[in-house]
Amino acid sequence: MATLILSAVGTAVGGPIGALVGRSVDSRIIGRPSRKGSRLTELAVTTSSYGQPIPRIFGKMRVPGAIVWATDLQESSETSGGKGQPRTTTYSYAISFAVALSSRPIAGMGRVWADGSLLRGAAGDLKVGGTMRLYRGVGDEAADPLIAAALGSQAGAFRGLAYAVFENLELASFGNRIPALSFEVDAGDGALDLVDLLDDVMLVPGASVPLDGLTGFADEGGTRADLLEHISGVFPHISTATEQGIGMAPVPDTASSVLPPAIVGRVEDRALPAVTHRPINPDAPAALRYYDSARDYQPSVQRAPGSGAQGTTLEFAGVFGAGDAKSRIAELHQNALSLREWLSYRIAEPTLGCAPGQAVFRTGDARSWLVSGWEWHSGGVDLMLQRIAARRPVGAVADPGTASVPNDTIPGTLRLRYFEMPWDGTGAGNVAQRYAAVSQTGSRTSVTLSGVEYDSLIPLGLSSRGSAVLGESTVDLAPSPALIFEPDATFGIALSSEQAQLQSVDERALLDGANRLRIGEEILQFRFAEPLGDGHWMLRGLLRGRGGTEHLAASGHPAGSSVVLLDRQLLALPSDNYDEVCGESGLAGSAPVYAQLESAGATLRPLAPVHPSVCATPAGDPEWRWIRRARGSWRWLDAVDAPLAEEREAYRIGFGPVAAPFAQWEATSASFSLPAARWAELQAAHPGAQIWVNQAGSHAISLPTLLPFPLPA
Repeated sequence: MATLILSAVGTAVGGPIGALVGRSVDSRIIGRPSRKGSRLTELAVTTSSYGQPIPRIFGKMRVPGAIVWATDLQESSETSGGKGQPRTTTYSYAISFAVALSSRPIAGMGRVWADGSLLRGAAGDLKVGGTMRLYRGVGDEAADPLIAAALGSQAGAFRGLAYAVFENLELASFGNRIPALSFEVDAGDGALDLVDLLDDVMLVPGASVPLDGLTGFADEGGTRADLLEHISGVFPHISTATEQGIGMAPVPDTASSVLPPAIVGRVEDRALPAVTHRPINPDAPAALRYYDSARDYQPSVQRAPGSGAQGTTLEFAGVFGAGDAKSRIAELHQNALSLREWLSYRIAEPTLGCAPGQAVFRTGDARSWLVSGWEWHSGGVDLMLQRIAARRPVGAVADPGTASVPNDTIPGTLRLRYFEMPWDGTGAGNVAQRYAAVSQTGSRTSVTLSGVEYDSLIPLGLSSRGSAVLGESTVDLAPSPALIFEPDATFGIALSSEQAQLQSVDERALLDGANRLRIGEEILQFRFAEPLGDGHWMLRGLLRGRGGTEHLAASGHPAGSSVVLLDRQLLALPSDNYDEVCGESGLAGSAPVYAQLESAGATLRPLAPVHPSVCATPAGDPEWRWIRRARGSWRWLDAVDAPLAEEREAYRIGFGPVAAPFAQWEATSASFSLPAARWAELQAAHPGAQIWVNQAGSHAISLPTLLPFPLPA
């Protein structure tokens, strides 16, 4: 004798598991329900609690995991500050821990999220410093070496348990605490079947209930009755208990055998078999809430077409695509509205074709019926029949919607530039202003900087997020006199990060110093920035030779010249006299990067005089005049002379090569006169030689400015 375990058929798909009719199979085979309610939750976070069940993962699922072992926080410190500067100590923390993921073996792991951001990308790259090892839960795995070193003989291998070990994970990006983690786990099961979830239950050979469209599921524990109840709400099926085990199959939609003739009622009741119509169930399933793989496994909802606002929302802790979820709830809703007819039918004796779970039909009646149960007694066998509605194809089109998911960018090449800038007029004018530009895409870790001194690295106590905007020019930049704004001048650049952004500004912002860019060692400004895609930009409207770099603008720059956006992402370095610095990201497999100092002396070097002219004195001697410029004073103010910014005003005037002039003089004002006879003598002795002037500052000498020749008398 067989008994039908009918969890859900038609409108009963959301109901509790039916009792086992008969005594042939004890209820201990599948247990008794002990927990009610939904298992679908918002994305949970990693916890560590005694007695917490470790889920069984099927397919591909996002799970929080449970911390099963951890070390104490590992503290490290760096002290920065040199002579004449305050000393600052910076503390950072790391930790090692293990997270249990699945109580059955898995095939691999994909992404890992920490506080909602990616900690590990799909390519297996960690975004912060540290390393990760995955143990898949097979039966012959050895203990993790880090855990074994910490626990000694008490260390376990956690065989049969899939887990991940993080070693020296940097916590600076997470407020120096273990972040809320979640893991994309792939059990590698392929197409899922209900019998895969019941691997510890004795089943009839050939039992199968395909879970169409389901790509991931996590069994959080409990009895198998809980599991069957949860699954049957979305995947109706027939379960039959026999002496050989439990048989399982999808609910049939066509009849396979004919009913024997009915016994016409009892002796006192000669009524013929009659169909009973039930009212439409107002709680018919109308919406399905599930985990959507296209939304990084965040909960999503699909409603059945035509369901309106009525009906029940099914909570299902499984992973679907939007289209599969739409098709599933549409079919469930359609069945719930059509399965309303029931029939009580008495036959003389039982047959295999009329056993519970069989689909039957009556002679002369095209309708199909499911035998949901039978009752034997002395007057015959009473069958409980439920109408089976033929499945109609449901063409469901669904959109998962837009989800705010973090970009999964593989950590790019660590790029480092180290240069000195002209004095900006703030702070002490006798201290070199040196900056580091650090760029590394796809990383959340900090890049630490060290000064290079012979074969040693001296920690500077500084770190960068690697968000500076670096790149290179894609076309030649023509020479420029750097005298006026060039509205039609353009040049293209390619940035090292496609996420980096440039912006256009108006004229006022441009004159206030916006959009400063360093190409080679020249500083320029641009007004318009046009994105071309893939990190390429076209810049237009240029102010060249800014910050006293007009001599570099005069020579131009070839394609491939390095560019750095001069913004707040630059890292100011201490004034220690390092000619080379080193950057280290701490990412697994990354190597340190070194950068030589560029534009050395730019802060302390005075600016070259401008607007040179020549005239004749009343005595007929040539007299040269020029305009002085001052370091840190980048605005021409009416009626106010430029500040000196040096201990005294001094100039050097030379005739001939700058390095070894034929004659040299000094002046303490912005003019110089030479007797006409001496000038004629120098020209005759050195034809073609140039006369020049530079400003002598407190710490350095400016670049030379050529002075014009006097007109012949």
